[in-house]
Amino acid sequence: MTPDLAVTLAGLRLANPVLAASGTFGAGREAAAFLDLKALGGVIVKSMTLTPWSGKPTPRMCETPSGMLNAIGIQNKGVEHFLAEDLPWLSAQDATVVASIAGNSVDEFVKVAHRIEAANTSLAAVELNISCPNLEDRNHIFAHSASATAEVVRSVKAVLRSKPVFAKLSPNVTSIPLIAESALEAGADGLSLINTVFGMAVDVSTRRPKLAGGMGGLSGPAIRPIAVRAVHEVHRLWPHVPIIGQGGVQTATDALELIMAGASAVAVGTANFVDPGACPKVAGGIRDYMAAGGVGDVAELVGCLKLEG
Repeated sequence: MTPDLAVTLAGLRLANPVLAASGTFGAGREAAAFLDLKALGGVIVKSMTLTPWSGKPTPRMCETPSGMLNAIGIQNKGVEHFLAEDLPWLSAQDATVVASIAGNSVDEFVKVAHRIEAANTSLAAVELNISCPNLEDRNHIFAHSASATAEVVRSVKAVLRSKPVFAKLSPNVTSIPLIAESALEAGADGLSLINTVFGMAVDVSTRRPKLAGGMGGLSGPAIRPIAVRAVHEVHRLWPHVPIIGQGGVQTATDALELIMAGASAVAVGTANFVDPGACPKVAGGIRDYMAAGGVGDVAELVGCLKLEG
């Protein structure tokens, strides 16, 4: 029996459940030298905004034990560049493309969504990066507030009627299910769990933060148990909701943890910096696991976690 790795998320069918996570893969041009982009479940491109953003000052990345800290500041060339340059190139590679959009206000999110909808492109889906600052309430990040999360999701869904929308949630909250509930009630078709965890590193020789901005987002294997817990918490409450699990996936075993906890698909992020071929290797490992265990369909593994006995 040949295992079937194809998955369907909110009507979106992927060849396999392994995507490249946003912010770690650019628009795929560099990675294309190492792998076939159409062999991936999908490419979630780097977050785009209404206008180009220059990002935060350097240094803005540093390694930590079992992870990496970054404070990039969503540096990008804007939605117009993506639509004119990146998306046509990705389409020529037959890649399945998920756009990641961001903004400092609800209005900015909506305007980016309008451009994507008006372009009538071959985009497969949209991921809302609502873990960026909220200019309308500087004391909060969108994904740290149930009401702000709902407002962004509701406003974007009113525009993007033809594509599934996944809300990417932050782990830096008291209750991820509370924020997830607000996103789902506002119309999100699925969820991406999780974004990075707040962290900080200090250079003891200079007595200064290793990042120019002080704090940053921690990613990599160190946060995988947090991601697994978040996926499990949300899946057990809304088992019908498709989840893209992400956070510290390096191997097929890592991906299977998230899938068994309730993720319908996974996204590989920081591991791409270590091994540009990480995504197809993870997918191949899932296939090998399924073949060895006589599992015919990857959907059989979603949420199969045993909590008793």
